[in-house]
Amino acid sequence: MNRRAILAAPSLATPVFLTRGAQAQAPRIVTEEFMVPVGDGQEVFLRNKRPESLASFTPGRTLLMVHGATYPASTAFDLPLGGLSWMDYIAGRGFDVWCLDLRGYGRSTRPPEMSQPAEANPPLVRGEQAVADIARAAAFIRERRALPKLTHLGYSWGTALMGRFAADNPTLVERLVLYAPVWLRQGASLADPGGALGAYRFVTQEAARARRGAGVPEAARATLVPPGWFEHWAGVTWATDPEGMRRNPAALRAPNGSVADGREYWAAGRPFYDPAKITAPTLLVLGEWDQDTPPYMANTLFPLLTASTGKRLVLLGEGTHGMWMERNRGALFQAVQIFIEESTG
Repeated sequence: MNRRAILAAPSLATPVFLTRGAQAQAPRIVTEEFMVPVGDGQEVFLRNKRPESLASFTPGRTLLMVHGATYPASTAFDLPLGGLSWMDYIAGRGFDVWCLDLRGYGRSTRPPEMSQPAEANPPLVRGEQAVADIARAAAFIRERRALPKLTHLGYSWGTALMGRFAADNPTLVERLVLYAPVWLRQGASLADPGGALGAYRFVTQEAARARRGAGVPEAARATLVPPGWFEHWAGVTWATDPEGMRRNPAALRAPNGSVADGREYWAAGRPFYDPAKITAPTLLVLGEWDQDTPPYMANTLFPLLTASTGKRLVLLGEGTHGMWMERNRGALFQAVQIFIEESTG
């Protein structure tokens, strides 16, 4: 097991979250990084942030975050924008917060098939395998913190994975956050390139920028993302794939397992998990302009969470699928924080 510990005092200088007095008292944050074996010679990358003074851990204040179909968690949830990352914000509120890059993404190892031509192999990192990797990572955290369960957060494709994990393992999930939840699809997926699927796909920064504007009113596009934020995110995200960076133009390799899942399940009217089996309090949260997982998905899913106590659906104005990188990200952070802080575990 590899780990790296870093002490830092993150800048929390943003009026959206803290007053000047609170900023002065912001806790020092400790960061640790781990490579966790998940079988088949693969390892997944886990990053942890927490207050340096935090001495005891509880399920309600220990959070695992998982990414979507294309980009890793480490360059999204822990990307300092305006001096603050989402993980900084959560840790600054006294939480023990973790983010996971699934195999094939970010700083986790990539299956050897990703170094072969994409068409030489079937789609990599299908949902069943990704859920198994989440189970290994969650078990690592539970053992390290001596906890019976954790709070889980999934984003986009990650909501299908976390939903499946919570449905299959109700005793291991304290609370569940599904940010931009995937459900049965009425139209084409923006992540699906169409045609035959190889092991992975190439994504350029130009394509990522164009996708971000989908569904946004023309008048709001220029101010949706503050200057420099997209470029900062793209720079650190594409740099996680040196092999893809050697292409012209540079491209990020993304496993196609999520796209294959989309065709087999969501586009075919077949759920990947049974929401009625989820017993944990569950938050569905998304932006009104989300075109990847449009609001009709959350509206359809919400009443199916029949066993979830204290379930909640929050639709946030003036936000897209990637609201964590937009000027109104404070609304997303606060909606999630309010929900996870209600736990007494």
